[in-house]
Amino acid sequence: MSTPWPKLSYRRWHETCDTVHAHTQVLGKLAAALAPPEPQLQHAALRLTARGWETAPLPAPDGSGMLGVLLDLRSHEAVVEHGAGAFERIPLTPHRSVGEVTRSVLAATRAHGGRVDIDPRPQEVAWSVPLDEDEEHATYDPAQVTAYFTAACQAARVLAEYRAPFRGRCTPVNAWWGSFDLAVSLFSGEPAQPPSTDFIMRNAMDAQEVAVGWWPGDERHDTAAFYAYAHPAPAGIDALTLAPAAAHWDPDLGEYILDWDDIRTAADPHADALAFARSAFQHTNRACGWAAAPAESMEGVPPPLR
Repeated sequence: MSTPWPKLSYRRWHETCDTVHAHTQVLGKLAAALAPPEPQLQHAALRLTARGWETAPLPAPDGSGMLGVLLDLRSHEAVVEHGAGAFERIPLTPHRSVGEVTRSVLAATRAHGGRVDIDPRPQEVAWSVPLDEDEEHATYDPAQVTAYFTAACQAARVLAEYRAPFRGRCTPVNAWWGSFDLAVSLFSGEPAQPPSTDFIMRNAMDAQEVAVGWWPGDERHDTAAFYAYAHPAPAGIDALTLAPAAAHWDPDLGEYILDWDDIRTAADPHADALAFARSAFQHTNRACGWAAAPAESMEGVPPPLR
């Protein structure tokens, strides 16, 4: 049974969107604090699962085992779990603030796994109040969250299928809590100059890559969209012709865009989105001058299984 791709306008759900985004930052900061460091900050990435946004298993600070922290977007609660079986559920309700949820999540993490401290300052967002003090973001509409989660799961399916045959180094489908997007990065194996020297840029963007992802829109771009870019961007990157026809270069965002509304009611939106991801890789791969073998593996040469 196919699931319709819901309409998703940031302007219409921005208050709930910002609240959920802030909740994901708490999970991400716990991952950044507890997981062993990985290149391109992969240890800090979250995953979108059939339940919601989740951390990978995290080492408990007290050495007692593993912790997992989940933003369950089906049952609308934050969950802190210990590998030994202990868990705590924190309800996400229409008027419960980010500050209250943050304090509860941190208290549960410390109760079940030992002392952990995070930098509570939010990242890559327009607001600056520390997460554990944020009483402004307190809107949580379950119906809007369900629509978002349905859309995000459809996007994640596209990205997972897109990356599957690649035989070079790549990421899983990451859920990034700073920019509130889902993304897959495919790497050439060559280093790259980061665009700036701040902590995130110098660590996240020090390798040549093609990134394809999806996000639910923001104040700059109201509708949800798939996106693609190359780093470092080669000359002429903005002149490529990608599939499907609705795909276009957005000069303000500096990346290729396929708007959700341009495909969600199509006969096969999954196929259209997958065509965008694959054409974005193939065209930018050629523009960047990568070796032929990685590109051929995306076409199934050699196939993933033989």
